Amino acid sequence: MPTACVLIIGNEILSGRTQDINLNYIAKRLVDLGIDLMEARVVVDDESAIVRAVNECRAAYNYVFTTGGIGPTHDDITAASVAKAFGVKNVLNPRAVALLQSAYKDPSALNEARLRMAHTPEGASLIDNPVSKAPGFQIGNVFVMAGVPKIMQAMFDGLVDRLVGGPPIRSRTLSAYLAEGDLAKPLAQLQGRYPDVAMGSYPFYRMRRFGASIVLRGRDQARIDAAAAELAAAMRALGGEPIEDEPVADE
Repeated sequence: MPTACVLIIGNEILSGRTQDINLNYIAKRLVDLGIDLMEARVVVDDESAIVRAVNECRAAYNYVFTTGGIGPTHDDITAASVAKAFGVKNVLNPRAVALLQSAYKDPSALNEARLRMAHTPEGASLIDNPVSKAPGFQIGNVFVMAGVPKIMQAMFDGLVDRLVGGPPIRSRTLSAYLAEGDLAKPLAQLQGRYPDVAMGSYPFYRMRRFGASIVLRGRDQARIDAAAAELAAAMRALGGEPIEDEPVADE
């Protein structure tokens, strides 16, 4: 099945100044597209770090999505770094220039700083940005997008036709007021019988009671349903009542 990685680029994420929400959006969209998100990294604004991450991930996965670092300021180095990773020049893209020109009524507003956003690796194709015009780009299996969530989401929505997915990933969640330690053995046995269904356990504490939510994920709904039925029986045998689709987060 097709696989993907997300590279979140920016010192502001690592410093805690900005809270990333792009990963959540991309992950959910990839589930719908039938693409397995296998890894996510947060990468510092450093050329060597970006080059290394891009090259490692594009070799390991079918798709790499980057967010952040394609703005007009000196610390926006993603485009140049991706170009270096591919061993090509970072060049002024005529179509990107035209898109930026259309965004400014005053031609003088398209200054040297803003023209940085019109540079892409040689041979790259653009990713449209209907929000602010400054485009992202694709080179090989790497898709470079803005960090601003509204813009990133618009870019991602515009590029999905370039992606080849597999069967959609489906899931069910069963929760019960049971300790994870009590569920561990039957859950391990269940996983052994259903190796094609990923099973994750997520503890919670609600209403002054401990419990666990078990998420079953896979591509065959019948197998997920069969595993869920066995899981529900195991929960009842332990004295818990399974509840469908309870949130996994603590309250």
